[in-house]
Amino acid sequence: MQMIPYGQLRTDIETALKKKLQTPKDFEFLRERIYARLHILVSRTTLMRLWGYVDEDVKPRKATLDILSHFLGYEDWDAYCQNSRLPKEQQSAPVMSRRLSVANELVSGDRLRLTWQPDRTCDVKYLGDQRFVVTASENTRLREGDTFECSLIIEGEPLYLDNLKQGEQPAIAYVCGKKTGVFFEYKR
Repeated sequence: MQMIPYGQLRTDIETALKKKLQTPKDFEFLRERIYARLHILVSRTTLMRLWGYVDEDVKPRKATLDILSHFLGYEDWDAYCQNSRLPKEQQSAPVMSRRLSVANELVSGDRLRLTWQPDRTCDVKYLGDQRFVVTASENTRLREGDTFECSLIIEGEPLYLDNLKQGEQPAIAYVCGKKTGVFFEYKR
């Protein structure tokens, strides 16, 4: 099987993250995103090597390419390569496939951490019936105790909240991560 150059994988990951990877902090960010999504640890140095940030002539292991391909939503490196060989209009875009159907995948009491740029973090608890309560937040207008409704979370896309209630204020609609999208992870 003919392999696709690693450059396309790097580009697709940066597109999914909506971020160019250029500093050690950027590679730590990717490492954390991989762990949050897959619960697999990948060395920051390994990522830096693959991006050419560390000048070492080392070929990446297939296991690493499998992890990065899986991060994008493919089964493994071979599936990623197979998709990449298709004409552009026939290629799938699995970056969009990491989604959370609230009604089907969460149960009351589940907790999520939502993050978006720049440095926004919001911890929420699922109350049932597509309703959430904010349990903690940093650098966002959402505050502990706020409640809202949400039926679908698509990673890397804006998050639309309905019936956001903040104290005695009338309920409003609100968008998180309008420019760069929202990432989510389960909290234990």
